[in-house]
Amino acid sequence: CPPDQLVLQVPARALLEGDTVTLRCRGWQFMSVTSVSFYREEKEVLVLGNGTELSLSPLQLNHSGRY
Repeated sequence: CPPDQLVLQVPARALLEGDTVTLRCRGWQFMSVTSVSFYREEKEVLVLGNGTELSLSPLQLNHSGRY
């Protein structure tokens, strides 16, 4: 689906090194999304498992950036 119909769900709290964080991509309203590609600083990130989630664990300083 078009990028403007996607919603990226992120935690609404401060994150610390060692935490687990999961980024989730969902369709807007009733749009179904089965697989997405995640990018960090414009480079594709390899995702294992669920095609709509990216989990970072344990969270490290080198995970910071623009996703």
